[in-house]
Amino acid sequence: MTLRIQSHGDVTQVLMSSAVGRSIGYDVSAYLVRGVLVDLGFPLVTRALGRYLTRARPDGILITHHHEDHGGNAELAARMGIPIGASDATLALLQEPGRLPFHRRFIWGNPTPLHTPITRFASDALRLVSTPGHAPDHHIVWDAERETIFGGDLFLGVKVRAAHPDERPRELARSLRHAAALRPRRFFDAHRGPVREPVSALLAKAEWLDDTIGAIEHRIAEGWSDRAIARAVLGREALTYYVSRGAMSRVTLVARVRDEGRLTSVPGA
Repeated sequence: MTLRIQSHGDVTQVLMSSAVGRSIGYDVSAYLVRGVLVDLGFPLVTRALGRYLTRARPDGILITHHHEDHGGNAELAARMGIPIGASDATLALLQEPGRLPFHRRFIWGNPTPLHTPITRFASDALRLVSTPGHAPDHHIVWDAERETIFGGDLFLGVKVRAAHPDERPRELARSLRHAAALRPRRFFDAHRGPVREPVSALLAKAEWLDDTIGAIEHRIAEGWSDRAIARAVLGREALTYYVSRGAMSRVTLVARVRDEGRLTSVPGA
C-alpha cells in the first residue's frame, strides 16, 4: 500500500493507492488544509494512514461521504481521538456500512464500522455543503476565504459514462451547478487531483449530463431497452463494467435515469 505526498501551496495532497488499485488505474486522495484532513481513504491503507495521522496530527477530519474510499478509516481516526466532522447521514452509514460488493472489497477493502464514540468537529474556515447525486449523503468542503472546493466525488471528469446503483444523475447535475455558483478559484478532486478552470469544468459536466439524460429519456419514451440505450448513447462498456460485474456501468447509468424519472413522476416525490 502506498501513500504519496504532493504539495499545492497551502494544500497537501495525500494520494493513496493499493497494488490492485494501481493495476486498474484507481487511487484516491485526501487533502490536508488549515490543519484539517478532508477524507480518510480506504481500509487497505489503514496502517500507512495511521502513521501519517500520527505525524501530521490534524486538528480534525471532514468526511465528504460514506463510501469506503473516503470514509473507510473513520474508526481508525476515532480510536486515535481525532475529532470528525460529517453529516448525520454519513455518520449513520459509517456506523452500519453493510456488506460491500466483491469488487469494492477487492479494490478498497472492507471498512470497520464506526463504533468508537467521536468528538464532533467543525471548522470556522471550512464548511460542508450538501451536493447529493453521486451519493445521497455527498458533501463538498468549501473554503470561502480561499475560494477553494474539496470536491470528493462530485466531479471525477466531464464525460463520466458509468454510474453505480446509488447515483441520481439529475440530482448530480443540480449539485454541479450549485458548486459552480460558488465561483471556486481552485477545485481538488478526490480521484483527479487539482482541476483546471473549475467553474467551466463543473458546468461542462452538468451540461453533458443534461444532454445525456435527454437522449436517454427520448429512447425510453420510444420503448428501447436499457442495454440498447446504453450502447446507442454511451457506447460499449469499459473495464469498470467487468471489474464491477456490471454494477458500475453504462447500462446502470441508463437504469438510474429511468428510475429517477419514475420517482419524479410520482406526486410529492
